[in-house]
Amino acid sequence: MINWIYYPKSDQPTSLSLQVVKVFEDVETAIESGVSGKSSNEVLAMLRPGLEQVGFTVESGKKASERIAVPVLFGRNGKPEKSFHADAYHEKEGYVIEVEAGRGVVNNQFLKDLFQACMMHDVEFLSIAVCNWYGSNRDFESVERFFDTMYTSQRLQLPLKGILLVGY
Repeated sequence: MINWIYYPKSDQPTSLSLQVVKVFEDVETAIESGVSGKSSNEVLAMLRPGLEQVGFTVESGKKASERIAVPVLFGRNGKPEKSFHADAYHEKEGYVIEVEAGRGVVNNQFLKDLFQACMMHDVEFLSIAVCNWYGSNRDFESVERFFDTMYTSQRLQLPLKGILLVGY
């Protein structure tokens, strides 16, 4: 089952966010956590056709030419000096997608994804996909609780307009 929630909860999900959810739903049975045992790269490969259809550029491998670098800092002559890599990027909409598997919560990878998206130039939206279940851990629920706490406390203001959390 695909679970999802959009933040802030006071905003309706964007049209592109709903399209991202649909891409996950279209491959749901092939990527279902606890059943498929797929790595994040395998899940991303299954999502690639649908994400590309809605305008995303999607990482195709680990070689430099296959990765998607999103600028963070600019140096001399306006050339990117520091970049972070994204799993998928919709440049026109300023939307980044990160797909995680086992280490999404256990190693706090979702927090690194959040931080990096906040630093990326012209990025306004982030989608983080985590397993619904990883072993006996409820990863989606753990990240949902974290974002609920972050948005409810209002102690941390993010430069992002929205975050889509997807559980697969």
